[in-house]
Amino acid sequence: MLQASGAAALLGLTAPLRAQSVVKQPTFGDYPFSLGVAAGDPAHDGFVIWTKLAPKPLEPGAGLPRKAIEIGWVIASDEGMRQIVRQGSVLARPELGHAVHVELEGLSPGREYFYQFTAGGEASPVGRAKTFPALGSEMTELRFAAAGCQKYEDGYYTAWRHIADERLDFVFHYGDYIYEYNTRPGSRKLPVIRTVPGVTQESYTLDDYRLRYAAYKTDPDLQAAHAAAPFVMSFDDHEVDNNWAGEVSSENVPKSQFLMRRAAAFQAWYENMPVRRAQLPRGPDMLAHRRLMIGNLLTMNVLDTRQYRSDQACGDGARTSCPEAHDTGRTMLGQAQEQWLYDGFRTSRARWTLLAQQVPIMQRDVNPDPAIYATHMDKWDGAVAARDRLFAAVREAKLGNLVAVTGDVHHNCVGELKQDFSDTASHTLGVEFIGTSITSGGDGFDTSARFRALQQQNAHIKFYNGQRGYVRHVVNSQRWQADYRVLDKISVRDGNVSTRMSFVVEDGKPGVSNA
Repeated sequence: MLQASGAAALLGLTAPLRAQSVVKQPTFGDYPFSLGVAAGDPAHDGFVIWTKLAPKPLEPGAGLPRKAIEIGWVIASDEGMRQIVRQGSVLARPELGHAVHVELEGLSPGREYFYQFTAGGEASPVGRAKTFPALGSEMTELRFAAAGCQKYEDGYYTAWRHIADERLDFVFHYGDYIYEYNTRPGSRKLPVIRTVPGVTQESYTLDDYRLRYAAYKTDPDLQAAHAAAPFVMSFDDHEVDNNWAGEVSSENVPKSQFLMRRAAAFQAWYENMPVRRAQLPRGPDMLAHRRLMIGNLLTMNVLDTRQYRSDQACGDGARTSCPEAHDTGRTMLGQAQEQWLYDGFRTSRARWTLLAQQVPIMQRDVNPDPAIYATHMDKWDGAVAARDRLFAAVREAKLGNLVAVTGDVHHNCVGELKQDFSDTASHTLGVEFIGTSITSGGDGFDTSARFRALQQQNAHIKFYNGQRGYVRHVVNSQRWQADYRVLDKISVRDGNVSTRMSFVVEDGKPGVSNA
């Protein structure tokens, strides 16, 4: 069984468009698959495959008529696309920017598949996807990467090329796929390595966001990563507006206006991501949190720490004292998502539990002066009661083998989730692996006096590193290994990649150690 989502689902329509409204044999002036292909949200019996027609990707409308266009798709068991398993067609509708999301079911568990799209006599690149093992079945090993924060102007996407070469089971993207604004040359200390093609102003409207995604997605290294493995997509703030929180923008514009912007940003995100119909936005609202079950090995909880959170305490930023951050009513997930997550804790039978999310959970003193204690209000430190509720739910469910995978802060960091962060002997509830950026922040650095001071002041933090790259996770029933893959430079093409450090969490033994 397959399902294809598009404008009909968005508008609640079930009848097909009239025949004269559909272009079955389109003619394109330029290659229509300029944005590549992608797969996402794998399950034990299928996944989503995605593409978006764009013969002129950097023009409004992408050079296409305002009509539905028929696209063919093929699933094969071999990369040469000779052993066909499934095939069909789907309509790329203008209401969704001529993007298509085909949801495949009924495939065999635990195996590779390959896919391709065709339209108007043109064929897309071939993409690779992989189904998860059958629910509850034994799994020998799981390999995935966590990556995100990819400001186009700050450098080259060499890390995505290396992720493509890994041929992983999947990739978790923790957000900041785009940055909603441009950086002007000379406006900051960091150099502008390359300019966003065809985009000159901050994104507010649907067309603005569409063009920005198109500009980012024309990058060949990013396309290669999408074609090499299915992605599990999340979003953070820059897909909409820097440090937005719930219905509040960073500029504090009227709520009604910000929700219009959020609706445009969410639609553009959906159009460009390999996600399921369940993630189709309804105006400014979107169900982004979801749970993926991977054999008997891993329960993956993809969290949304933006859409339902309380506005940042004490005006945001790093604060040395902020009683508001300790208010019992503050939340990062909202009541419904909290309940969904805690119910999942109680019913999970997997060996490992993963929180795949955006901003650091662990307490972090971010001031290197030992006499000054400061935490950042955009992180879980700005909603202490929410973190306390999370930890209480972990204890109540007697949840072992808890791992959080996080991004946002543009550096690598490894730490233990403590019941009481002020007590070094306090019980360890889990481990958090914070990944750096793909490019955001420029070349970066290995370490610094500031990082060494912060690590000394935060006894639960075991590693700080400021280079760019990604984290490769290798998981089996006995151990979870996180390899911090870093690049020497992203300001030049083809920077060198290496494993800076590897860390291990052992089954049934809370805490983290060097591999």
